[in-house]
Amino acid sequence: MKNNKEKSGVSRLKNIPRPLGIAVFYIVCLLLAITILTHSNPLAPDQHTEALKKYCACALLALACIIFGIYYDRIFIIPRELFQSRELIWKLAKNDFKKRYAGSYLGFVWALIQPVVTVVMYWIVFDVIFNTRSEMVASGVEVPYVLFLTAGLVPWFYFSEMITNGTNALLEYSYLVKKVVFNISILPIIKLIAATFIHIFFVVILLVVAAIYGYFPTINMLQLIYYSFCAFVLVLAASYCTCAIVVFFRDLAQIINIALQVGMWATPILWNIDMFHDDKVITLLKLNPLVYIVNGYREAIYGNNWFFDHFYSSTYFWIFTVTLFCVGTLIFKRLKVHFADVM
Repeated sequence: MKNNKEKSGVSRLKNIPRPLGIAVFYIVCLLLAITILTHSNPLAPDQHTEALKKYCACALLALACIIFGIYYDRIFIIPRELFQSRELIWKLAKNDFKKRYAGSYLGFVWALIQPVVTVVMYWIVFDVIFNTRSEMVASGVEVPYVLFLTAGLVPWFYFSEMITNGTNALLEYSYLVKKVVFNISILPIIKLIAATFIHIFFVVILLVVAAIYGYFPTINMLQLIYYSFCAFVLVLAASYCTCAIVVFFRDLAQIINIALQVGMWATPILWNIDMFHDDKVITLLKLNPLVYIVNGYREAIYGNNWFFDHFYSSTYFWIFTVTLFCVGTLIFKRLKVHFADVM
């Protein structure tokens, strides 16, 4: 009975007519564009900045509609394959997590030691030695710096591990790529789910640190699930692009490692974005989708706002992520036929 239900669900997903799928997507984009254009943010610094955000969001929507309309069949095939292989994905993700630390005495504890040591070292250097407390208060941060730092590093560690593992997914499972019958489109998401297991532990540590400083669990902290999902989908979209390209251009893995080092300082993890008093600079920095995720974690831990309160940021993030997913799946499907030959 269960298999029959699963087959019927897959059949419904597989048989969605092309015109219907495109029409639904266009209607959603149209409604979203109308909402964006008619929405007025009372907290906006000025009308020019608000108008610029609206135009950028509508431009990204238009780009997503064009890509989706032209390449609907190629884009939709990967979500369909992921849905069909959901049980296999879960099993392989658990096996990937277990084998990563097989043979070591401490097991998965090694995955926790380095990030914890990193947090402690940054806290000692910036808070204890250089005493950045006064600068953080001046930029609007009233919480203890160790909590501010931990809330920023936890999503960053999650992102960096996922993008690294996702990029190398095809190379690591090259023996599966060479099998004609195996659906290799599930490999990136397997690596991402395996990284999520470690992330759950770090979220628990973050909650403990927050409780130590008097920020006990509230309903607002449920947003951690939402922002973790945001990070997961963003990296999944990027991984389909990077894992396909790295097969032909192996130097991409090293470029990503360097970009992660630069990105950590370019993202407001160790510093507060409000320290800039120029609204244009802040708007430019927020084009980085990781700013939305990092600030979201902090809002969930010690803030009072929900993600839908940041209308423009949430809209921009999801338009950017969906567009990136469309581009990533197109690149993956285009290069897929050559993977086995190169490996």
